[in-house]
Amino acid sequence: MPSSPEDTTDHHDPSGSPESLILHATDNGVSWITLNRPEAMNAVTWDQRERVIALLAEASADPGVRAVVLTATGRGFCAGADLRGAPVTGDRVPGDVARTIRLGAQRLIAAVLDCEKPVIAAVNGTAAGIGAHLAFACDLVLAAESARFIEVFVRRGLVPDGGGAYLLPRLIGPQRAKELMFFGDALPARDAERLGLVNRTVPDEELVATARAWAQRLAEGPTRSIALTKQLVNASLDSDRATAFAAEAMAQEINMTTQDANEGVASFVERRAPKYRGI
Repeated sequence: MPSSPEDTTDHHDPSGSPESLILHATDNGVSWITLNRPEAMNAVTWDQRERVIALLAEASADPGVRAVVLTATGRGFCAGADLRGAPVTGDRVPGDVARTIRLGAQRLIAAVLDCEKPVIAAVNGTAAGIGAHLAFACDLVLAAESARFIEVFVRRGLVPDGGGAYLLPRLIGPQRAKELMFFGDALPARDAERLGLVNRTVPDEELVATARAWAQRLAEGPTRSIALTKQLVNASLDSDRATAFAAEAMAQEINMTTQDANEGVASFVERRAPKYRGI
């Protein structure tokens, strides 16, 4: 699965560099980030994780990027974390595991949640463990019919990490979240859509085109307004009403200083389609 129409990168670069294992291309204001270790079902290494985090930060800071698509090549979206290639340390001492999770999986999920541009997950295959959480952290989730989601941690006797116990209850409620996490059963894309974990399930061959169409709509929208809306919605799940209302009023205050907000109002008054520039 190419990351964009212009992607001509060799998908099997023997160098194994982060640039070959995480493909990147920008197309019409959309940053396409593609996990590219199909032989490993796109299990994410330390270097790959750092590159994804960096690309999301660059997308936030680049006014030319107005939406992000996160997808993968091959049959898997992301089979979880692959800790090979992580910096070598001495003998493990108390605190090392917590620090590894905090600086690793949690940073990756936070990078998606905090990205100032809307992020679409185009889930082309199995998303397991941190791979599932990577998809659930995105603002919109598209899934191929062959995709499935697995809270694999319990199968290994592990506690879910990468924000899973934070994300899932907020998306589908605590009882459903516990069912997925306690049993670790594979959840087909259609069932994930029914539960509310996926926005839309499409035939495999239509996934890229649908992601491109959704991303283009976002890229043509009022970028700062969408960013502020994302922040409001994410924060609302941890806020009381007074705090949420205050944040909403402040976001509207800030947004009204943007050119796109003025263009939106002017286009309404003048009865024409708005032309947003992302500023």
